[in-house]
Amino acid sequence: MRTQGKTLLASMLAAVILTATASAQQAPSPPPTTPYGAPIGIEAAKKVMAAAEAEAVKNNWAMAIVILDSTGHTVMLHKLDNTQYGSLLAAEDKAHSAIIYRRPSMVFEDLVAKGGIGLRSLALRGASPLEGGIPVIVDGKIVGAIGVSGGTSVQDGQVAKAGADAAK
Repeated sequence: MRTQGKTLLASMLAAVILTATASAQQAPSPPPTTPYGAPIGIEAAKKVMAAAEAEAVKNNWAMAIVILDSTGHTVMLHKLDNTQYGSLLAAEDKAHSAIIYRRPSMVFEDLVAKGGIGLRSLALRGASPLEGGIPVIVDGKIVGAIGVSGGTSVQDGQVAKAGADAAK
């Protein structure tokens, strides 16, 4: 009887350790420490927008594209022809998420997709769990963010990356 009790206790302890280990592996990384810089100006925002818009047009994707400055205020917003109206709000949400959390919105999409502890990110105010929001970084500082919506998550991310890369 004692052997069965020890075996049961050992099995339960192993299950707890495995569960704790699996949860620890899913834990999100600490917040980025990239500092905020001066708000992106209109000329730099035009450069970001032009690159993003060119990527969307090249692929024939109807997209809404928004550029926010480092304070989270709108600098530019373009809605390509035939873009659904809901994409305007989604693009703004993605860009806002990238600004306030200093990371691409795809980070939250990945956390949610993994489930478990990553689902806690759904409770974060303003964290969009959809790819397509990317901080715009110049000289190591966040000067703004781009948010894109209208296609699949991957397409939105591709267009946002094209825009963010143009600022470098």
